Amino acid sequence: MSTRYADQVPFSELMRKQSEVADKAAHGKGVLLRRRNEEDLVLMSAAQAESTANGFSVASRMFVSLMKQDAGARGLLMVLPDVFPWVRYLSEEDVREFLVDLVQTIHACDDLENLAPLETAVAAWRSTAEVYADPKLRVALTEGELDDLGRVEVC
Repeated sequence: MSTRYADQVPFSELMRKQSEVADKAAHGKGVLLRRRNEEDLVLMSAAQAESTANGFSVASRMFVSLMKQDAGARGLLMVLPDVFPWVRYLSEEDVREFLVDLVQTIHACDDLENLAPLETAVAAWRSTAEVYADPKLRVALTEGELDDLGRVEVC
């Protein structure tokens, strides 16, 4: 898990030492609560959560503004491989499409106050790059005929 939280404690410690853990959360970047067999949780002050959301919102608006200017859009295109090295396997047209999709998704996530779609969009584009990076896989997925592989069970 992430190391961005200075304090990491087992979830059970929150139950035993509520005040101590709450103090750590209130005076730091948050506390990562480790849970056995469950997704970890983060405990932080409301002010810290608000600050994080506001920071994302500012960045979102800046990206949207940059995309409206030719020089800004070119600049973002130039730095994209530094942030996402795998874009090197996409065509130029796909890289541009990824950038537009990325900025639009960031903007929509800000509006929804939900970052899950951003993670999904980046993962989808990364998967596309993986296909382009593997010539055999690309041929199999784009040029070959796909046989019916039977029923798919939905969980």
